Amino acid sequence: MLNDHIDVIATDHAPHTIEEKEQAYATAPSGGPLVQHALPALLEMYHHGKISLCKIVEKTAHNVAISFDIKERGFIREGYWADLVLVNLNDPFKVTRQNVLYKCGWSPFEDQTFQSEVVHTFISGKLAYSNGKFTTNETGKRLEFNR
Repeated sequence: MLNDHIDVIATDHAPHTIEEKEQAYATAPSGGPLVQHALPALLEMYHHGKISLCKIVEKTAHNVAISFDIKERGFIREGYWADLVLVNLNDPFKVTRQNVLYKCGWSPFEDQTFQSEVVHTFISGKLAYSNGKFTTNETGKRLEFNR
């Protein structure tokens, strides 16, 4: 079980191509394409009893907003921007090259089956992703910091 030694869970989304990653260790760029599958991977930990849903929200949204003093983000509150993800906790899906949305075209999770799937994503109150497809070309609003 998570013991609160880690304050924030985040990704290093670095969509390098396979060719870039296949270089020698010392010259290959670090990081990998992770943002699309980070939440399903965390939800696998939930399904295995290693972390609660509340802790996932706390570590990926609340604590990020608190740590960086981000204005009107990280919580579902009146007056805050709606940055939300709707998930079906019991809708297994397999990661394949065909359903990867990264521009680099691959995922380290290929052939992995996740028990939960992201259904909709709202960014700054706008529906940005729905059932496997992006729904807008709009970008999110610029983050503001209370510093």
